[in-house]
Amino acid sequence: MENFPLINMERLNGDERRATMNKIKDACENWGFFELVNHGISHELLDTVERMTKEHYKKCMEQRFKEMVTAKALDDVKTEVNNVDWESTFFLRHLPSSNISEIPDLDDEYREVMRDFASKLEKLAEELLDLLCENLGLEKGYLKKALYGSKGPNFGTKVSNYPPCPIPDLIKGLRAHTDAGGIILLFQDDKVSGLQLLKDGGWIDVPPMRHSIVINLGDQIEVITNGRYKSVMHRVIAQTNGTRMSIASFYNPGNDAVIYPAEKLVKEESKDEQIYPKFVFDDYMKLYAGLKFQGKEPRFEAMKEAKA
Repeated sequence: MENFPLINMERLNGDERRATMNKIKDACENWGFFELVNHGISHELLDTVERMTKEHYKKCMEQRFKEMVTAKALDDVKTEVNNVDWESTFFLRHLPSSNISEIPDLDDEYREVMRDFASKLEKLAEELLDLLCENLGLEKGYLKKALYGSKGPNFGTKVSNYPPCPIPDLIKGLRAHTDAGGIILLFQDDKVSGLQLLKDGGWIDVPPMRHSIVINLGDQIEVITNGRYKSVMHRVIAQTNGTRMSIASFYNPGNDAVIYPAEKLVKEESKDEQIYPKFVFDDYMKLYAGLKFQGKEPRFEAMKEAKA
């Protein structure tokens, strides 16, 4: 089996730059996912984020999750559950404006650490977008500008914990889906696995690795690249042992950003037959809210029909 794409970003600064850029290109074209090491975010900060996130879950979230499971009798189901996920989550918004100070139950130190982490992830996301531009033959800054909108991008973090599940065959940690937005940066548990992506008709584990950041591409990158790069179905399998931490940060278009294939990537002969629609990101998100756990193709078709 092919190895999951692992990108050492330090190798972009020397003789191995071209080979590393080719690895990124191959990952974007054939996987929709890759894993970064030496990405510039310190191990000390990552360790602090992990420790504080796990402490916060134990202190503030674990009991609530147990009460939810009891209330919905999820630990006693006999048939597959398709309308709920085995996860405990909260959301932080960073851009265009932050809501971190408004989230209840967060210690002040945890708030500051997450602000610092988000600023570094934002910088990394924009660095990666420019690497994608280079591989695609687009001018530097093109993807950032395409996602920008009038108030800048939407950037937020979903902080999740996936507790041990007694019936992992009947309920998913998170049901299969593609991500709606731009580029996603995931800091995940390095001991408890569960994330899988769909490749060539089979589910492949995304390997947990200490201090790595996992990258995946959202639907908007597929549209802008005219299908050169694909958003890929992925899911979280619930585990019987251990609680899996997942901190996924989404660098998404601004609400009023108009998304469409880059002119340079649309072949002349196919201009009459446009595969991907042109739409406002917020309209896509309204559609996605109801169709998240279905394939992306019907969403693209619906956006085409809405424009027609």
